[in-house]
Amino acid sequence: MPTIVEQLEQDMKQAMRDRDRPRLSAIRMMRSALQNAAIAKGPNTALDDTEAADVLAREARQRKETIDEFRKAGREDGLEEQEAELAVVESYLPERLSRDEIEAEARRIIDDIGARSMADRGRVMGALMPAMRGRADGKDVSDIVQQLLSR
Repeated sequence: MPTIVEQLEQDMKQAMRDRDRPRLSAIRMMRSALQNAAIAKGPNTALDDTEAADVLAREARQRKETIDEFRKAGREDGLEEQEAELAVVESYLPERLSRDEIEAEARRIIDDIGARSMADRGRVMGALMPAMRGRADGKDVSDIVQQLLSR
């Protein structure tokens, strides 16, 4: 199975052949973000799939924020383009966990750690986030943990 970077390379070539400009633009944007992250990591280093998924999740989050801002401002001009880019980015991300799946894993970690209050939130998040990495938004995970610990 190809890595995310390899898949993007193949899909970029196919988008060029198909003359699919919106998809090509989104793929180029993702490749650029991945390349910048690799450069920031250090010279002559490559990103593994987990790191690549983190970069793409960040790109997806940025698109969602932009879409929200466009809607709040009543701007429809760039909305469709941002939504198309978001759809392409999300197609490369691992399948997202449902709220119930996140909650079940959070409950398991809380029980394992013996967390009782919000004072234990940092320990719970520290143990939970590696399992959620790339499969759930950190804000959603944080909200669920906060909800569970405040009961």
